[in-house]
Amino acid sequence: MSVYLCNAFSIKMVRKILPVTISMERIPRPSREELMTMRSAIGHADTAAALGVPCNRCNVSLERGESVIVAQLTSGRLPEGTTTLPEGYDFEFIRVTVT
Repeated sequence: MSVYLCNAFSIKMVRKILPVTISMERIPRPSREELMTMRSAIGHADTAAALGVPCNRCNVSLERGESVIVAQLTSGRLPEGTTTLPEGYDFEFIRVTVT
């Protein structure tokens, strides 16, 4: 089972299996190698470029026991055309697990 790397979490990702419990925890920033083992579901080209992962606009559908890693931009929207994080911008990483 591959882990998805997302830039957001949506109720649509679990709607078919309600009711569920969602847990969220901050995790340390994954290494470049760890990011590359995840299945990118980053649909915004600039965000994908800043993370160094492929842009892959796709639907994610989770089952109980599965998780996604959300790369949450903490400093507002990236300027258009960004390929690296500008000064003052950062990501926090959150594991979202469905049970």
